[in-house]
Amino acid sequence: MAKVLVVDDDSKICLFFSKLIEQMGHDCTVAGSAAGARQRFEAGRFDLVLLDLELPDGNGLDLLPEFAGHRSSPEVIIITGTGDVRGAELAFKYGAWDYVQKPFLFEEVSLPITRALQYRRERLETARSVPLARTRIIGESQAIMKCLEDVGKAAATDVSVLITGETGTGKELFARAVHENSKRAGKPFIAVDCASLPETLLESTLFGHEKGAFTGAGKHQDGLLVQANGGTLMLDEIGDLPLSAQKTFLRALQERRVRPVGSAREIPVDIRLVAATNLDLQAMIKAGQFRQDLLFRIRAIEIKLPPLRERSEDIEEIIVKKLHEFSNKYGMETKAISSEFVKVMSRQHWPGNIRELINVLEYVLVSSGQDPKIFPKHLPPEYRISDLAFDPGPERPLPALSGITQARDGLPTLSRFRQRLEKEYLKALIIESKGDRKAACRISKISQSRLYELLNKHGLPGFQKTGKI
Repeated sequence: MAKVLVVDDDSKICLFFSKLIEQMGHDCTVAGSAAGARQRFEAGRFDLVLLDLELPDGNGLDLLPEFAGHRSSPEVIIITGTGDVRGAELAFKYGAWDYVQKPFLFEEVSLPITRALQYRRERLETARSVPLARTRIIGESQAIMKCLEDVGKAAATDVSVLITGETGTGKELFARAVHENSKRAGKPFIAVDCASLPETLLESTLFGHEKGAFTGAGKHQDGLLVQANGGTLMLDEIGDLPLSAQKTFLRALQERRVRPVGSAREIPVDIRLVAATNLDLQAMIKAGQFRQDLLFRIRAIEIKLPPLRERSEDIEEIIVKKLHEFSNKYGMETKAISSEFVKVMSRQHWPGNIRELINVLEYVLVSSGQDPKIFPKHLPPEYRISDLAFDPGPERPLPALSGITQARDGLPTLSRFRQRLEKEYLKALIIESKGDRKAACRISKISQSRLYELLNKHGLPGFQKTGKI
């Protein structure tokens, strides 16, 4: 018997679903508001949530991330008004299973409920029966468990995988996990950083070359696709693959054959592609910097890695395991870790994510010398300073934003105001950074992928390969 939560402020709809779900042999709980939904959700584990978008104390979409991030991670079916397709579209972006429109017919709602519960049952049974190899991936947070679930789905197939996330979130570790849990585990895993490939040698590196094909080609050389034959090829930072090479690479993926530079013959290859990027490829497509057909080809399954700040509950485990690993590496005694140290580390923003944290831990171990216990004093000074609570002084007024407070129809909604303010900030950021991508990220303290997402949202120009807007 499954547990179902119905969230709707219409008592007639709640009664309709209660009777339907009980007839289907499941347990039903109802809530008439967002606050009530949160209260009931925390009190018990649910397999399915039927969620209305229009609630008296908020929008149902605001509850979706909370449900998805909960330990029970239920399936969600959205309840929408007739013709409210926009709400359903947004819900799908948050991972909702399906949507049903008011008014309801029995047959129209019973089928998606049945399928959602069947899917959940099969998903849970599969997760229990198939142990996942997760070498060097540390953490038990809901965010990481969701990513590992996606790894399991990807490993069971042979389709292309796109791994997205900020710099330092562990994209190569997850690519290796896909490979190690797949039927190709005993074959080669070849990883290459597209950003480090010289454009003049890119095709030669990917597809190989014959002796004498160009100056310096003293012998035959197999390309990376041939080297990865039978196994997995990981293309890191695929967003940096030049447009000139994207078409050729797409053809090789489709035809499963490569032609080395200077050769008249084609070589058949059998590879599993895992691509990774910290850039917003959709924004790059709109800016003419990435091929849409290539994105379709490499993104059969997408695994979105969370930044470390969104999984702070994993930080203590990472600290303990990495310090133990480094102690063994340097032949040092394992040190105790103070609770103060863990607290300071958990409060950091970690723009460089796991990679930054690991570098800091290595510094800390060396800095602590013969001390038997790790304290905040062993941290680099900038990390101790960033944890201090300074008095910011008198609040500076925000610069005047034309047309916002003097709108003809009165004060705009808070959502509208935020959107305009966000766009004004981005315009100022472009000017301040002089169109330099790295400078813009440094000033705004946001990732490149988030920056592209915001620019695309507000119809502002993207970045060129040079880093200029």
